[in-house]
Amino acid sequence: MLAFDVDGTLFSSESIIFQTYVQAIEEFAAKTGKITKLPSHEAIMAEIGKPVKTIFENLLPDLSPEEREGISHRVLELLCDSIRNGGGDFYAGVGSTIHHLKEKGYTITCASNGRRAYVETVLETAGVLAYFEPILVVNQEHILTKGDIVSEYLKKYQLSPESLVLIGDRYSDWEAARNNGCRFAFCSYGHANPGEIPDFDWEFADLFALKEFF
Repeated sequence: MLAFDVDGTLFSSESIIFQTYVQAIEEFAAKTGKITKLPSHEAIMAEIGKPVKTIFENLLPDLSPEEREGISHRVLELLCDSIRNGGGDFYAGVGSTIHHLKEKGYTITCASNGRRAYVETVLETAGVLAYFEPILVVNQEHILTKGDIVSEYLKKYQLSPESLVLIGDRYSDWEAARNNGCRFAFCSYGHANPGEIPDFDWEFADLFALKEFF
């Protein structure tokens, strides 16, 4: 099984994410008057890739969980609309690489901290959703982290840890793979900071390179 991270691996939301967050927070502030200072660009971008609940706890600690959830839901709506309308950037080779891997007989799915609507919108817009097995996402119940997602895949498909490769770009991807005894393919073209990834089994400078190894 190949489990792909999404943001920084198949798609980059970097060009749309900041404005999306700002719009949702500004809308809330205009309605309630509760927010007088917006999180900075640096603060928002530093949170990207973490579980959604954690992101909003860190960015808006003074709001109630219900208020943060409302803003979070609005961000999701804006993001999905933007992606469907051509916002964000797909990395070169998404379609051909996923098609190649499926033709080779690999079971393909996602391991992302993103919400289901976001992940499925990205895959659908790229034209590859049909190649993916039903995805699992963080649900704040029994799946709380990306590591839990990987663990659930191992159980669901009755896989040994070495049978699953997690393909991603950030420490959370590496951690999810290693904590489950799985192999890790590092996408160095993604959003990782220098020295962020302790080790890896493969390193790829672009998506096309996956065809050489899988």
